[in-house]
Amino acid sequence: MKAALALAAALAAACLSTPASAQKSYGPGVTDTEIKIGNTMPYSGPASPLGITGRVLAAYFDEINEKGGIGGRKLNLLSLDDAFSPPKTMEAARRLVEGEGVAFIFATMGTAPSSAIAKYLNANKVPQLFLISSASKWNDPANMPWSMALPWAPNYTSEAAIDVAYARARNPNARFAVLYQNDDAGKEYFRGVKEALGADADKAIAMASSFEVADPTVDSQVLTLANTKADVFMIYSVTPRACAQAIRKAHEVGWQPTRFLASGCANKATVMAPAGLDAGKGVLSLGSLKPFTAEPKDDPAMSAYIDFMKRRLPNADINNVAALYGYTVAEALVVVLKQCRDDLTRENIMAQASNLKNVPLSLLLPGITLNTTPQDFRPIKDGYMLQFDGNDWVVASELLKGT
Repeated sequence: MKAALALAAALAAACLSTPASAQKSYGPGVTDTEIKIGNTMPYSGPASPLGITGRVLAAYFDEINEKGGIGGRKLNLLSLDDAFSPPKTMEAARRLVEGEGVAFIFATMGTAPSSAIAKYLNANKVPQLFLISSASKWNDPANMPWSMALPWAPNYTSEAAIDVAYARARNPNARFAVLYQNDDAGKEYFRGVKEALGADADKAIAMASSFEVADPTVDSQVLTLANTKADVFMIYSVTPRACAQAIRKAHEVGWQPTRFLASGCANKATVMAPAGLDAGKGVLSLGSLKPFTAEPKDDPAMSAYIDFMKRRLPNADINNVAALYGYTVAEALVVVLKQCRDDLTRENIMAQASNLKNVPLSLLLPGITLNTTPQDFRPIKDGYMLQFDGNDWVVASELLKGT
């Protein structure tokens, strides 16, 4: 613990002591011409629709490289398939760190895969930067000073609390049915619901049911939950297949509660379209990214994203939110690496990541910027309630503050 606190203090000092005239200082994976970046993605397996994030990262870095890279250094992304399987993530991380000698691991997809490698990376002082998970465990600079997430929305506990408050503001006596993934992410969502309901939890939760990522369907769980006739149905999964199945099955059996969808599943391409656009009409989800619109009109940032996708990944589904996220997290990494200047040691990369001050990214919703300190590793704390109108996700609330 003392060593971790000392590192945090050193990182804070480094943020304030990197003069423009400093000599070049490199860690593993960095030369005058290259920054080697490691990544794992579920290009296969049950979460494979999320693999588009990795392809967008590669395309974004290609575009940066064609413009000269960052400080003259090309971004070399080495992205391996882990099939959303923690043991495979561990195998891939070792290969990237020990075999390929990457500077850091970036944007690993999911709570369970990221958790599998966190201890290894922290023990070896390798940055695990902007991993893709909203679990609250990642805000722990004292014990995991080398791990930082950049989620789609506030952490799972905070997201669940916002969902509960939003539902109860409309129906103070609402009864809740909860479907959750049986892993760290799903369990944290469910814990967030119970904590938000407080003393009312036993009475207000009509039923909760879990499922495994590998389960072929969640139909039986949804049918059981539907029999409770609960007023609110919370669908807390990070895998698109389960989210789509839950929406579709509830619709098929005529159950019409207020529905909240995990932020990572607020995806027209991979969830709402497979579920059936009519079936998903009215579903709510918390988010910090702008909903995709094919006609951005007065939004040059969305127009730039659409142009990028058409040029770089013409066969990809442009309204897949996992693609928007890839574009956004790549943009965030560029900010960090530019802040590093010529000090590209692993220590300074983490120092700069933990010193983000009101950083605006092009696809974040109004009022949301990245902010971190050595004591608080949560870049995003607030969000908007989004609603699916049968065709697109639209903003349905004012900015909602997380805890």
